[in-house]
Amino acid sequence: MRVLVFDTKKYDRETLQAANRAHGAAHELVFIESNLNEQTAALADGFRAVSIFVNDDASAPVVERLARGGVRLLLLRSTGFNHVDLSAAARCGITVMRVANYSPYAVAEFAVALLLAVNRKIHRAYNRMREGNFLLDGLQGRDIHGKTVGVIGTGRIGAVFAQIMAGFGVTLLGYDVTSNPECVRLGMRYVALDELLAQSDVVSLHVPLLPSTYHIINAEALAKMKPGAILINTSRGALVDAEALIEALKSGRIGAVGLDVYEEEEGLFFRDRSDQIITDDVFARLMTFPNVLITGHQAFFTHEALTQIAETTIRNLNDFEAGRTNENVLHPH
Repeated sequence: MRVLVFDTKKYDRETLQAANRAHGAAHELVFIESNLNEQTAALADGFRAVSIFVNDDASAPVVERLARGGVRLLLLRSTGFNHVDLSAAARCGITVMRVANYSPYAVAEFAVALLLAVNRKIHRAYNRMREGNFLLDGLQGRDIHGKTVGVIGTGRIGAVFAQIMAGFGVTLLGYDVTSNPECVRLGMRYVALDELLAQSDVVSLHVPLLPSTYHIINAEALAKMKPGAILINTSRGALVDAEALIEALKSGRIGAVGLDVYEEEEGLFFRDRSDQIITDDVFARLMTFPNVLITGHQAFFTHEALTQIAETTIRNLNDFEAGRTNENVLHPH
């Protein structure tokens, strides 16, 4: 089957081609760097399948344009699907398949890395050392041992994060629609969101972006957080109201923040903007805080995760072509 792969990077090309070869090179993969949107959807005319990533636009007008060009399969190289109008896809006869599972360790370990970095101010120490400044003033952190860590979302990634944090000797609090037995065995206590925010020294987000989780960390939630708490987000940018977060940082209520995602990251992340002016004033303001560390949506970016994403994408393609369904097919709610 001919597949147009949008938003292609070097690693996408390498891993997808390797996975395709492992399955007998059954598919013709065509790679382009452009994102999918209303202007580029016409590029998919004549293709039965397209593959997209997290910052591509698969809203209703785009999906309808893809369908008119003959697309019948939308392959997501991600777990999240908030950028896809599933109802429009169903209406247009387009099957949507995602990568429901890839290395949960990649994201969970990165969340821990962000926590340790902002707590011990490693990013600031690195910059000081390069300038020949070896003072320790302003670099004091806190022991993680003995603290309370709140995990919002205890699915696969949240559970791995909790398992790692348990090794630090912390008290674990969890918030989710259902409890995870693995987390309960670690000693996690499930509580209401307000209690988790009020008691946690660290709050880490591991929930998908849904209407119910949009801005789950807003001005009201930030006001309920324990003074000096650390906030970590490696899930989806829109879980956090960035403008409210800025106000909480300015007031000194939040101790530190580690973000791998940002609500308006499309057009910023996965691009080299080093020779351009950042016109997003909210993002630029966040970057000015010494106790904020932002990375460019790289938590998933390990060899193991990329390999699994590619292999699952090709398997999804094989199953669709053979008329088989699998656990990665998405349906509108």
